[in-house]
Amino acid sequence: MTIEMNSTESIIGRAEIDDIEAILAVVGTEDSDGRHVVHSEYDTIFTWDYEKGARPKLNKLYEKAKGAQWNGETDLPWETDVDQEKLAVEAAEAQGGFAVGFDVAGTPCEKWGDKEWIQFSIESQNWTLSQFLHGEQGALVCTGKIVESVPWIDAKYYAATQVMDEARHVEVFAKYLDDKLSGHYQVNAHLRMLLDDIVSDSRWDMTYLGMQIMIEGLALAAFGFARELTPDPLLKQLLRYVMADEARHVAFGVLSLQEYYQDLSAAELRERQEFAFEAAVRMRDRFLQQEVWDRMGVDTKQILPLVLQDPNRPAFQALLFSKIVPNCRKLGLLDAADGWLRTKFTELGVIEFESAIDTSEEYDAMAAVPPTKRDLD
Repeated sequence: MTIEMNSTESIIGRAEIDDIEAILAVVGTEDSDGRHVVHSEYDTIFTWDYEKGARPKLNKLYEKAKGAQWNGETDLPWETDVDQEKLAVEAAEAQGGFAVGFDVAGTPCEKWGDKEWIQFSIESQNWTLSQFLHGEQGALVCTGKIVESVPWIDAKYYAATQVMDEARHVEVFAKYLDDKLSGHYQVNAHLRMLLDDIVSDSRWDMTYLGMQIMIEGLALAAFGFARELTPDPLLKQLLRYVMADEARHVAFGVLSLQEYYQDLSAAELRERQEFAFEAAVRMRDRFLQQEVWDRMGVDTKQILPLVLQDPNRPAFQALLFSKIVPNCRKLGLLDAADGWLRTKFTELGVIEFESAIDTSEEYDAMAAVPPTKRDLD
């Protein structure tokens, strides 16, 4: 039976995925009191069935999580000196120079010298780590919600360990930004809209799908990419610890939803597919970094069309979705509704990773945490 799917425009608010005008029309605002309130209504579920291990894979994950806790204050070498300008130059040299493969002719960047490109690199790192920080707070809030709303005791046990993980991630990213870098950025408007949607949805599995599969899945790939590029040993170790946790978090989502989605109707699966597509587009849009271009005094309407045409962009974009696509396949979302999500991921240029190993099968290897600073001392 053919399932009627909503149009791209009705899902993401625009007919064309690469409509720059529509992307830039989503503008963030800073809350004056430093808080952002999202109203939500959902059921808080108590379970009187305390049989531990009724879901063996979740129980295994919980046992691993208990033994993998680390202390962000004492297990990282915070005494490491971080010279952002020097690191920006080293990172550029490793890639063959600034703006490699990016044609800036006819743009405001055409007359930029090393000074401007170094500053852009510094601002880009500040922005990236700021978005990591905001996303981790989103995960902290969402996982607290999962503890309340998921009906299984094994899932509640594991989610409680993830709440601690996310608190630690917020702590270390905030500390790195405050003590080692040179400025914060507010949460990107596209990321905040996605977080609002996830938090406000009353269905517990949508919290899983939005956070554990989509945001955490992309974060896992982004952390790995950032870790490969940075010359900073402190950031490398910080990201390695965080990635070990994140691999378990994504596996938690896959293991939980795989069971639950087996019993959903075609119409219910359709809603999850559309939500996954919307989340994918919002996450892709935030990586345009329009806030950085604004701070550098560059008209984003001039520069973003060229950014989108960068020949290196498709490979980078696909890499960020390398965890999301196989996990959606594992959940049966790629091929439900006549393969609608497969088509949409093909349009986004990320379908090539569908055959990659899913996180529920690879987290053991990724969760191998290196020796802590205390061990080395």
